[in-house]
Amino acid sequence: MVYCRCAYARVVPLKVKDGVLEALAASGVDFDAAPDLCEMSARRDPRLKEIAGAGPVKIAACYPRAVRWLFNDAGSPLDEEQVTILNMREQTVEEVAAAMLNGDSQPATEENE
Repeated sequence: MVYCRCAYARVVPLKVKDGVLEALAASGVDFDAAPDLCEMSARRDPRLKEIAGAGPVKIAACYPRAVRWLFNDAGSPLDEEQVTILNMREQTVEEVAAAMLNGDSQPATEENE
């Protein structure tokens, strides 16, 4: 489970970023908080390869097409069968937190990619 803080751009609503982070922290589940997937991709951070190769993974970030592109650009493509990407730019705190923690909600759809 990966949470992107999107530290270097103000494109994800702060209320959503904070709410999702609070929900993940309060749940007690293990998750990785990435400061900024865009920055990690630009630096070709080896942790992207670890995330992509770790098996099923849920990522709370922004538009799924952008997240896939970041991993591809870093040489660590995501396995479509193994990844669920939640879009904190378009989905609510409740939708993202539920999908991250319980799988009760749907991941980002084509409409909000």
